[in-house]
Amino acid sequence: MSFVTNGCDIPCKLQQDAAMTTQSLEAEAKALNDRLESLDLAGRLALVAGLEGRAVFTTSLGIEDQVITAAIGTNRLDIEVATLKTGRLFNETVALIEETEEAYDILIKRYFPEKADIEDYVAQYGMNGFYESVEARHACCGVRKLKPLARALEGVSYWITGLRRGQSGNRATTPYAEADLDRGLIKINPLADWDIETIHAHVAAEAIPVNPLHGRGYPSIGCEPCTRAIKPGEPERAGRWWWENDEKRECGLHVAEATSSIIPNASSAA
Repeated sequence: MSFVTNGCDIPCKLQQDAAMTTQSLEAEAKALNDRLESLDLAGRLALVAGLEGRAVFTTSLGIEDQVITAAIGTNRLDIEVATLKTGRLFNETVALIEETEEAYDILIKRYFPEKADIEDYVAQYGMNGFYESVEARHACCGVRKLKPLARALEGVSYWITGLRRGQSGNRATTPYAEADLDRGLIKINPLADWDIETIHAHVAAEAIPVNPLHGRGYPSIGCEPCTRAIKPGEPERAGRWWWENDEKRECGLHVAEATSSIIPNASSAA
């Protein structure tokens, strides 16, 4: 039996609905991008907090993220704050989570990788197999970051990030708001137009707690085995996955470099 609705069968109708959803998400993102441009950081975050739907800020506890967390906490905004506890973070990063919660009287919700996913990864690649191939590194990011992120963003309408245009060439055109069609939400980048000098000045003026590793040559901080201090003249993210040659390397959270097809199958998939 064939079901037809207004001259279009069900698969056709589903395709039309998907196209309409994509168009509406992109239109909303464009309109929101225009509204955010003229606002300061507090105004941008307050605008998002007032929109219908859940807003979540995912923090890696880096200096940009600390600026956003401070604004959310200081202004008591209705924005959830979450972080990915990958199991391989620097001790300084882990300690900063509780310090930040105490400083701004907020809860930072932790998301962890699944034990079965880690066991499957280790069985296939070894604990530190990410040094051996790009595929293995992507797979590690997949189980420790991408899958926990997917849980953090379930049911979320607006995902707030600390992306800035000056962080890397990949991020040079970062908008204030963009449609994330894969996740079906709008990504908000309230610091898109902030340079690193502005970030440091703001942190100093507001006495915002930051990771002490920043003072030791780590402008961008991820998992401990995958992050080194940068050398003079190197770009901000040169210390991330430093053994790889691709200057545009990412983990897949914000740039679709790592794909789910290289993540080992797990018995407890998120």
